[in-house]
Amino acid sequence: MRTNEERGGVLGAAAIGVGALGVGELIAASRGDSLIDAVGRVMADTAPVPVVETTVALSGKHDKAVTRLGVGVGAVAASVGLAALSDQARTPAVAAFGAAAAALGFRRPTRSPATVAGAAAAAGVLGLGLRRRPHGLFGALLWAGAGAGLLAGARALIGDYDRRQRDAIRRVGPLGGISMVPQDGLEDEPGLSSLITANRSFYVADVNLSPPRIDPTRWRLSVTGKVAHPLRLSLAELATDAVEFDAVMVCVHNRPGERRAGNGRWYGVPLAKLLAHAIPETGATRLVTRAVDGYTISLPVEPLRSGAWPGYLVIGVNGEPLAPEHGFPARVFVPGLYGQYTGAKWLAELELTDDSHIDYWWKRGWPSDPIWVTPQARIDVATPGRTAAGIAGVAWAPPHGVESVELRIDEGDWRPVDLGTELAPAAWRRWRTTLDLPAGEHTIQARAISRSGEIQDGTPRSPFPSGPTGFHTVTLEI
Repeated sequence: MRTNEERGGVLGAAAIGVGALGVGELIAASRGDSLIDAVGRVMADTAPVPVVETTVALSGKHDKAVTRLGVGVGAVAASVGLAALSDQARTPAVAAFGAAAAALGFRRPTRSPATVAGAAAAAGVLGLGLRRRPHGLFGALLWAGAGAGLLAGARALIGDYDRRQRDAIRRVGPLGGISMVPQDGLEDEPGLSSLITANRSFYVADVNLSPPRIDPTRWRLSVTGKVAHPLRLSLAELATDAVEFDAVMVCVHNRPGERRAGNGRWYGVPLAKLLAHAIPETGATRLVTRAVDGYTISLPVEPLRSGAWPGYLVIGVNGEPLAPEHGFPARVFVPGLYGQYTGAKWLAELELTDDSHIDYWWKRGWPSDPIWVTPQARIDVATPGRTAAGIAGVAWAPPHGVESVELRIDEGDWRPVDLGTELAPAAWRRWRTTLDLPAGEHTIQARAISRSGEIQDGTPRSPFPSGPTGFHTVTLEI
């Protein structure tokens, strides 16, 4: 058992870790950067796939907050571990710890001197604090309180930078628009998902803990590589060729019944038209979509060039520019492909190259061939009555469209439901029905069938490596 003195030493070391992290984060935040997010990105880039999959499954939409918490806990644990070393061993260990953290500021193309300075300062405070330990509970609380205050101040600074970014995006003005709110005949169904997902309600999925800040007046999209006519285009120039289209975007981690999917009215330039301007050269087989931080996803050129895959360079959704978390100023979207494969957010470059390019996710063990979204139905509403139940939801099968949705009660026969009017084949389609059920507990499952004849696979399967399958299942008591 630990003595009171030992427990006090552990508590003091942990408090020093909080204080050092607060100093480093505040210095990085003075330029709008984050030491915590830089470390978190490394965790996302290097964690084994089972760890990533488990984190996503357990944390859901809170994955970024969980990652930040993990960084904080790791910093505190490192402080406690360093405190246990001898005085002679601790100094080089702290220096190595600080150097490793500082190196993160040089890791990506968007290098951050403020992150480097923050890491160096955090290491300095950590080394000094561990040499002069706080005395007693009051000293530990003082360190921890100061660190927490610095972390709060850092978040406030970062929030101010984020507000400036959003103000700059608002000044871009409308990009596309919804002149008339679309309807499908199911507007009176309470609890049913909107036909068009509000921008604020769209799911967010990426490996960045925070989006990069990009000046819309200076940003240009470069089209480079194996092309006869390299291009460099502003947002205004891209908007001259942009069109609107309706489509559902689905995350590859969207298990049956989950809400990592959203239906939008997108505004973007058809990639076929963009490639026609650039004129791909012989040997250009891959279109590499590259983000400002170097993250890449590539797609085969030929189906995009011919229009067999209707891909778009998206610059707006639902009448507004893309929000920072959704990829402002531009991203690539191919309706029918899972979001992980459809293109990078925060685009800086489209590069046409050969098959030698290796994508970010290929290195992590995901297949190189794009994974297509499979038909899926979700139950949004399951309202039990005294003798009947109202059931409603959404279904998707891009790019071909939903032909029908069926329900099964208690493992019985599949029965069709009423569909709302189709907005577009690539969009999701709403549905509803009323079931007459005897008293008792009932299990209800939903499945979608695409216009191409593909029937939703009911065998439960995890997202890695081919995408999730299974039926959304709910239980009702009548």
